[in-house]
Amino acid sequence: MRINRTLSVFTLSLSLALMPAVSSAGAFELSSTAFKAGEPIPTRHTCRGEDVSPPLAWSGAPKATRSFALICDDPDAPLATWVHWVYYDIPASVYALPEAIGSAEKPSPGGTSGKNSFRKAGYGGPCPPFGTHRYFFRLYALDTFLGLKAGATKKELVKAMNGHILDQAELMGTYRKP
Repeated sequence: MRINRTLSVFTLSLSLALMPAVSSAGAFELSSTAFKAGEPIPTRHTCRGEDVSPPLAWSGAPKATRSFALICDDPDAPLATWVHWVYYDIPASVYALPEAIGSAEKPSPGGTSGKNSFRKAGYGGPCPPFGTHRYFFRLYALDTFLGLKAGATKKELVKAMNGHILDQAELMGTYRKP
């Protein structure tokens, strides 16, 4: 019982420490026209379909935002969290990503592609070996451009974002391989 309380206090403390330093006036929100929060991601955006990135849009970013960074990952993967998309230095003037961004180092909306767990640049769609998995698209509003080279990993991006996150928006979708 004491261990559970200690763990709960630690978790709450960690959550508060990681909260953004600046809050936006409105809610910072991330959405997609392809799927709603908590609903299945269409097959088109998975390894069973065309494996193209879903369209994303956001609103309510803090006024001090200079760039955005996006990470999509699957915490339900069998061995460790599987990273599906790493994309950063998206200009603050961009508030939406079209479907099928592609794997270019510098996609047309602006920004830089990182490396996913498939060891490729760009988006790699859901492809769970079994069961229903959750896929978290997390968009970070940053107070700077990070200047990372193309191909940075999630770990490198998270390290570079430390101290620069103004706010975070999240969209979670699910997928179960038929």
